[in-house]
Amino acid sequence: MPNEVPESDVMTRLSAIEAQLLQFAQLFSTLTERVTRLEENLSLVTDVQRYKRLQDLLEAGDLREADWETIRLIQDVIGEPQLDEITPDQVRSFPCNALRVIDSLWTTYSDGHFGFSVQAKIYQGVGGSIESTITQDRKLVEAFGEQVGWRSADKWLKCDDLDYTLAAPVGCHPSRWWNSPFGSKMTNYFFNRLLTCEL
Repeated sequence: MPNEVPESDVMTRLSAIEAQLLQFAQLFSTLTERVTRLEENLSLVTDVQRYKRLQDLLEAGDLREADWETIRLIQDVIGEPQLDEITPDQVRSFPCNALRVIDSLWTTYSDGHFGFSVQAKIYQGVGGSIESTITQDRKLVEAFGEQVGWRSADKWLKCDDLDYTLAAPVGCHPSRWWNSPFGSKMTNYFFNRLLTCEL
């Protein structure tokens, strides 16, 4: 037959098409990653006003009010009007970007003395890990509490009794957020989120 294409030409064309499809797939993957990063950056830009009050309070050194504002921000991001109504499952899916912004403000305005990332490092320093958050090791939570000044004489202190100055123990704040009716379960879920988000 005169119109018949040799098999070698067909194979060459198929190989070229496969190579182009692979390039398109890689390009699509790269574009998807870039769009995701742009969306994350845009959400940060639009959230400037959301975090402005926390920034102002921390810049002014009003750590007590900044602690309350941190709770308000977490409630706002989750969409729950009451701290007591926030569940461990909601914490498990808390947006990493929001955690990073809150953490960045705390660490920046305390010169690395306070913040979620500081608390996560202390937790890891007493032996905590993602695995220990899953097993909900209460002893590690207590050891963490002692390190950051939340426990004294084997008892948890009330948030109102904590030192809200830079003289407080490293990692002491933000502190009120951790005071949940779910107890150490919430603490473990939150540590899990911090470690998963690589804070």
